[in-house]
Amino acid sequence: MMAPRLVELRRVLKPTGSIYLHCDPTASHYLKILMDAVFGPTNFTNEISWKRTTTKSDFRQGALNWPRVRDVLLHYRRDSLAEGVFRQPFSAYSDEYVESKYRHVDADGRRYMLDKLTAPGSGTRGHPKYELMGVTKYWVYGEEKMQEMVRHGRVVQPSPGAVPRYKRYLDEVKGIAIGDTWDDISAINSMAKERLGYPTQKPEALLERIIQASSNKDDLVLDPFGGCGTAVIAAERLGRRWIGIDITHLAITLMKKRLLDTFGKDVQFKVIGEPVDVAGAQELAGKDPYQFQWWALGLVDARPAEGKKGADKGIDGRIYFHDEADSNRTKQVIFSVKAGHTGVAHVHELRGVIDREEAAIGVLISMQEPTGPMRTEAAGAGFYHSPGWNKDYPRIQLRTIAELLAGKGLDVPPQQATFKEAPKHVSNGYHQLELTAPATADADAVMVSDKPRVKGRKKRTRM
Repeated sequence: MMAPRLVELRRVLKPTGSIYLHCDPTASHYLKILMDAVFGPTNFTNEISWKRTTTKSDFRQGALNWPRVRDVLLHYRRDSLAEGVFRQPFSAYSDEYVESKYRHVDADGRRYMLDKLTAPGSGTRGHPKYELMGVTKYWVYGEEKMQEMVRHGRVVQPSPGAVPRYKRYLDEVKGIAIGDTWDDISAINSMAKERLGYPTQKPEALLERIIQASSNKDDLVLDPFGGCGTAVIAAERLGRRWIGIDITHLAITLMKKRLLDTFGKDVQFKVIGEPVDVAGAQELAGKDPYQFQWWALGLVDARPAEGKKGADKGIDGRIYFHDEADSNRTKQVIFSVKAGHTGVAHVHELRGVIDREEAAIGVLISMQEPTGPMRTEAAGAGFYHSPGWNKDYPRIQLRTIAELLAGKGLDVPPQQATFKEAPKHVSNGYHQLELTAPATADADAVMVSDKPRVKGRKKRTRM
């Protein structure tokens, strides 16, 4: 599965670009061989270990293995000889390190350390030798620069006759350079604000580090396995242009909602590959009924039913809501999606599911217009009375794909978020522009965003 995709990713990657492949240690060695074959061993840059969990979470009494706590990120360049981008990230010094090394504080409250000014190698490396403050040594700087540092108070002699040292301020250093072992980014736990419930969701901090290190603002980021959209969210937040691809309409629906939840209505993007009319819906239904089902549920912001295909017990999706003083009492709207021929038996079946599940409302989504007997059967189910809103809602509602595409909604109480809402983001000042992109054979839908280029800058695109 990966080989043809890596070949295509190399084809579209600019000579100055980078690619990061995330996997676990059970497959990383196979994928590294594959990436060596596609990108070339000389373009291998790093194998990064990300500590995604703790030993406590993987430890099992009696296990014969060390707890598995890491994932692997394989970093390759498209062309190691081409000019590229790498911006070294740094982490802050620990409190213990600061207390140990930066012990001094000046009159302005700035912490500093006294660092070496003597040159290594006793003159064998060509460093100059001269007298400074009564001490003759080989020094790391020339005499003229050293005297300038003395005038600015950056050279300190701890005691008469002692070797002068450099006054290095803590607020002038970047910190510790982050290497190829990342243990400072935690995985998303059950209490994390950004957690959406998507099984393979990665922390935004992980993608932000990668994007910041290997791209500039206005560059293009491509995520060919979009999932719940963490890469496109991070790219948008950092002022990059982006393309996100996923083969499931469930993922595309979640990405769209996450973008709108995070950035509001100002964010603009175009989805290529999802149906925009009845003909497109019919084509998707014929190609993959389950993808059609997930896409149709996305039109009403419903959560797909959990469970294996074919074992849904007549429930394809759900919406949850609260409408009583007891906010802990959750009620539900259940959905049945039909791509083929529909009749009164389907309405009767939905009515039975509502009774069995003690649901408030049921909705049948179909491609075909409901028949007269279907409308009669739906009307016979009566109404659900909402105590919180003091309003009656039809207990069974019939909606066609054409009606949903035309903007006709559901007649249900206001619901809580189907998927957990992503945290809001303060605008970074970029305005998204719509663009077109070629459809891909492997993807059901592609999400595309563009940003204005910086005037006067050389046109370069990176991944």
